[in-house]
Amino acid sequence: MALAFRAKRADINQMLRIISVLALIIAPSFCVADDLTGTVRIVDGDTLDLSGTRIRLHGVDAPETDQFCGSANAPMWACGAWVTRQVQARFNGQVARCMPVDMDRYGRVVAKCQVQGKDIGAELVQDGLAFAYREYSWDYDLAEKQAAVAGRGLHAAGVQSPKAFRAAGQRGLAAAALQDAPDGCVIKGNISANGKRIYHMPGQRWYARTRISTAKGERWFCSVAEAQSAGWRRAAQ
Repeated sequence: MALAFRAKRADINQMLRIISVLALIIAPSFCVADDLTGTVRIVDGDTLDLSGTRIRLHGVDAPETDQFCGSANAPMWACGAWVTRQVQARFNGQVARCMPVDMDRYGRVVAKCQVQGKDIGAELVQDGLAFAYREYSWDYDLAEKQAAVAGRGLHAAGVQSPKAFRAAGQRGLAAAALQDAPDGCVIKGNISANGKRIYHMPGQRWYARTRISTAKGERWFCSVAEAQSAGWRRAAQ
């Protein structure tokens, strides 16, 4: 009986080893060995098409296309669209070599890309057009800090990080919220039910859900200074 039990257990162990080997052989995996080369078409600040392959740049995070920037000393402006235009002017039509690192949840190849031997991601971060995406890589940490100290690009314009912008739930809502905004005047001057005059800036929690009724005396402002001089105070969140 004991011999039969040991033999049966050995058979089971052998079967489990075979199953484990087969699982390793047939399990889907992403091959990162082959580099990709082709002509660049910029989609947005950190995404490009390379001869038909959608690529997300590794380790960088650029403002969303519908994102706005601004501060107490700078009027609100469409920084996301501006970054996209800047990156397009630099790299559209260039020949790039991309080294795949991973595949993201949207099916895009995540890669580090070079044009004429220069790292695209490093160039964007050091010029203040994108942020180091430290959640996935620390490759560009120093470059971002240097750009921030020098006040290059977005760092001179009161930018909210793309990650914070997404976390605030503004994506998809921002464009709809700005449909009635005068050109360049995107600060919302809202009057609360108890008569308080409060202005909301793009990126704040209630910005996208705030509607402006000019019939009630509410209005759009082109700068923080304009809103404050008119008697509005900034929303707490």
